[in-house]
Amino acid sequence: MKRDLIVLADMYGCPNRCRHCWLGHMPNKNMPDNADKMIVNYFKPYFDSITFYSWVREPDFCGDYEQRWLRDNEISINAKPQRFELASFRRLAHDKNYVRFLRSVGVSKVQLTFFGTEEMTDKYVGRKGAFLELMKAAEILTDNNISPRFQAFINSENADDVVRLLSIIEDMKLSERCKSFGGEFSFFVHSGSCDGENRKLYSLRINKEDIPSQLIPYYNDYSETKTEAELCELLKNSDERFVYHNDNEITLNIANNFDVYFNFTHMFPAWKIGNILTDDSKELYGKIIEEDIPALDIARNTAVSELVRKFGDPQSHKIFDCIDDYKAYLLNEQVNILI
Repeated sequence: MKRDLIVLADMYGCPNRCRHCWLGHMPNKNMPDNADKMIVNYFKPYFDSITFYSWVREPDFCGDYEQRWLRDNEISINAKPQRFELASFRRLAHDKNYVRFLRSVGVSKVQLTFFGTEEMTDKYVGRKGAFLELMKAAEILTDNNISPRFQAFINSENADDVVRLLSIIEDMKLSERCKSFGGEFSFFVHSGSCDGENRKLYSLRINKEDIPSQLIPYYNDYSETKTEAELCELLKNSDERFVYHNDNEITLNIANNFDVYFNFTHMFPAWKIGNILTDDSKELYGKIIEEDIPALDIARNTAVSELVRKFGDPQSHKIFDCIDDYKAYLLNEQVNILI
C-alpha cells in the first residue's frame, strides 16, 4: 500500500541557535543544488504523493526564496507545499521585498517567537539583534495587512520578562492595527516540549504555581496543563508503551548530510532511520514502514511506569503542557542512556 510523504530538507540551514529548538542544533551548510530532485526521486517509487519543503528550520533562508518556492512546488508530486504561519523574521527585517512575496503566496498570518524582551529574546534566539528584528517584522507585517501571532516560551529564568512583553504589545497597538485591515492579533504563552535543545533547560522549567497571574489568561490550554508530580501519579502504574507511529501520511526530516529522521522528536542518532546517500532506497523505505529504528525499539519494550520510576520526580511541580510531552521527555531519557 502506497502512502503520502511530506519531506522537509535542511537545504540552507538557519541563522538562529534557539535554546528551545526541539530539533536540536545542527551545523549550517548548503546541500547541493540537485539535492531536492535527488531526494524526491529516491522516494518516488514508494509513495502516491510527495510534498517537498526546502527547509527544516528557517523558512526561506536562501537568497532566491521566490524561485525556491516555485521549485518546491514544481518537484512535489501530486501535492503542493503549504505556507502555514511560517516566515523568516530575519528576512522580514532586512529584505523589503520579502513581505510582498509572502502576500503573493497567500500568507495572512505569521508566527513570531519571543522569550521576553530584548535581553532574554536575544539570549534564547542565540543572536544579538533578534528582538529588534522581531519588533520590526511585526510592524512590517501589519503595514502590509498580515497579522502577527506572538508566542512566548516561558521558564523560571524569563517569566517576569515575558510579563514585560505584555506592555510592549499594548504600546504597539497590534490588536488595533490588525483590526484596521480585518485581521486579528494573537498572543500565547507556553513551556514547549522537553526534547531537543529545550530538554537541556529541564532545570529551568517553571513550576506551575510560579507562572505570573498576568500570563495565565494567555497560557495555551492552561487548564489542561499538569505538574510533573501529577503526571507521575497518573502514570506510575501504566503498562502503556509510548511509541510514536505514522498513519497514511508520513513526514520525514532530512538533515544536510542526507540523514533521514521521522518528524517525531529531535534529530539525534538514536532516531536516525538511515542515509539517502549510503542506504538502498528499498531497504530504507522498509525501515520507514516498519518504523524500525533503535529509539522506537526501546519504546516498544519499556513500559511508561518503568520510565516514571527511573526518571520521574514525584516531588516536582514543573509544568508540562500535555501528557505526551512528558512521556517523550521520559522516553528520551531512557534512549540517551541505552544508546
